Amino acid sequence: MSNLKYKTISANSKTVTKNWVLVDAEDKVVGRFSSHIAKILRGKNKPCYTPHVDCGDHVIVINAEKVRFTGDKLTKKEYVSYTGYPGGQRFKTPKQVLAKFPERIIEHAVRGMLPKTKLGAELFRSLHVYTGKEHPHEAQKPKTLEL
Repeated sequence: MSNLKYKTISANSKTVTKNWVLVDAEDKVVGRFSSHIAKILRGKNKPCYTPHVDCGDHVIVINAEKVRFTGDKLTKKEYVSYTGYPGGQRFKTPKQVLAKFPERIIEHAVRGMLPKTKLGAELFRSLHVYTGKEHPHEAQKPKTLEL
C-alpha cells in the first residue's frame, strides 16, 4: 500500500488546451441553451476542470436570431438598463431586443451564468455570437457540437 501514490492534478494556463466549438442556436430555448454554453466556457465538461483557471473552450454560436422563449416570456420578460442619468432607467422586451440586436439575448443570458469576477470576464471573451450561418472563425476549424 505504501507504493501507491496519488496526486491531485490541477490545471494551469500552460497545461490547458482550448478548442473551438461551433453550436447552432436554431429552435433552442434560451435559458437551457445558455446553461450548456456556460458549462463549456467554464470547462466543466472536461476531466481537467479546475475552478480558478480558464479551462473552457471558445464557443461560436450561429443563428442567434432563431432562439425561442417558452411561455409568454417573449412579450412579458423585461431587460433593464440604466443610462447613468437621472430617470434613465430603460426597459426592453426580448421581442424588441431580437428585432435590433439578437446576439445580445444569448450574451446576456450566458454572462449571468458565469462568475462575477475577473475570471468570468476572461471566460466571456471566449464567447462569439453571430446572426445567420456565417462566422469569421473558419481558420480555427471549430468542431460542431449538438446540444
